[in-house]
Amino acid sequence: MVDVRQGRQDSVAMTGKPTTGENGAPLLNRRCLLGSALALPMLALPMAACSGNDDRKVLRWWSPQAAPAQARAYRAQIAGFEAANPGYRVVFEPTSDEGYPAQFAAAFAAGQVPNIVTHLPSFAAQSYYAQGLLEPMDGVAATIGAARFLPGANAPYRAADGRLSAVAIGGTAVDMLWLRRDLMAAAGIDTPPRDWDALRDACRRMQTKRIYGAPLPYGSNSMTSLVFISFIHRAGGQVFTPDLQLALDSAPTYAALEFYRSMREYCPPSASSYGWSDSLNAFVSGATATGIYGGRVLISAARQNPRMARTLVCVPYPSQTVATPSWTFNDFPCLFIPKGATEIAATKALASSLYEPAGYVRQMLAAPGHVLPVLQGITDSPDYRGNPITSLFATQIATMTRAAAAGHNLGFESPAHRPNTKAGEIIASHAIAEMVQRVVISGESAKAAVARASSRIAAIMRGADVPR
Repeated sequence: MVDVRQGRQDSVAMTGKPTTGENGAPLLNRRCLLGSALALPMLALPMAACSGNDDRKVLRWWSPQAAPAQARAYRAQIAGFEAANPGYRVVFEPTSDEGYPAQFAAAFAAGQVPNIVTHLPSFAAQSYYAQGLLEPMDGVAATIGAARFLPGANAPYRAADGRLSAVAIGGTAVDMLWLRRDLMAAAGIDTPPRDWDALRDACRRMQTKRIYGAPLPYGSNSMTSLVFISFIHRAGGQVFTPDLQLALDSAPTYAALEFYRSMREYCPPSASSYGWSDSLNAFVSGATATGIYGGRVLISAARQNPRMARTLVCVPYPSQTVATPSWTFNDFPCLFIPKGATEIAATKALASSLYEPAGYVRQMLAAPGHVLPVLQGITDSPDYRGNPITSLFATQIATMTRAAAAGHNLGFESPAHRPNTKAGEIIASHAIAEMVQRVVISGESAKAAVARASSRIAAIMRGADVPR
């Protein structure tokens, strides 16, 4: 929802193309854990490094956000915690956005759960919590200080029992529209497009023999599913009603499919298999005139294409009409503690320590603009604002911060919606991405593709076997 995002790709990135591939593994309930773990042996489990003669107790930290700069920031936070708690050693273990369902299945089945997990989306936390697999996080939030969080930052994690399934560690604005002033000027475009017709026309005018208009994803993967859900909302629709009745078969869904199909001619031929890293790299490399991504664009462009970086414009992705409310995908990266984690008091202390200002700012600046702060006062602090990326791109980061604050995802479609604890399974099934592929790539009728996707999603909501 990517080098992966670079980030979610760099080593094993955020919601993109992981080293384990697009395996589509669903979030699993307790009944399924053991069988899945046996089918995916030790390959699925990140493993702690050997401790040698070190007799300290080990705490394990999993995260899919594992780009080199982020890993360095985590090591600094770990060093601070270990200095204050000399009886403990913290081991960071990268996981994968696409692969984490299978990895968690193996971990729970083997009784080897990590102590803390960070940067998974809110709907993953809600799903695991609903299955009784996570510790409530209200105590950790209180230790951090509820008033330190931005207003509403922890709302997506409020479970049906009123407790917190996780706490916010950052925010994202994953599907912003990125443009280049130089290409806009060359095409005679004065302002960013504000509706779908204007966007399609802008892509047509900026497309040349060497540059395509857009890097929209059409692959059977999480990016296509997550991005297309946003397009449904930008047409005035929703996947579920607030009481979680399926609402996919609707005029806005058909309008979104038609627009998405109309954009295919302005995307590279390889967009048929695009995921997060492909889409990001297409824009940053200069292969497309527009981009659809989060703040990873900033540091990637600054490092890989600095001439282009100076021309970047960032706005919320347009809706079908100017009158249709905007909708931004925020996966609400979070921190949670699995049930069965060892050394629970030390685990909660480790979790709280990640929010100490100096370490938290350093973690945010490891991918500046990509994971956005959710603590009060951070974006205005000298340490945060003094970074070359946050300084140079202050306007773009402010735009993303506003969009993220109003963001949603399938587990939290609107403030009126009940938490959807099946959202992770729906995304992992690729039912929505495959609906897009059937219509755009295979030429299937939209009605048939929507009916097939609706049947699969309804089965997931019932907890039944999912038809293909």
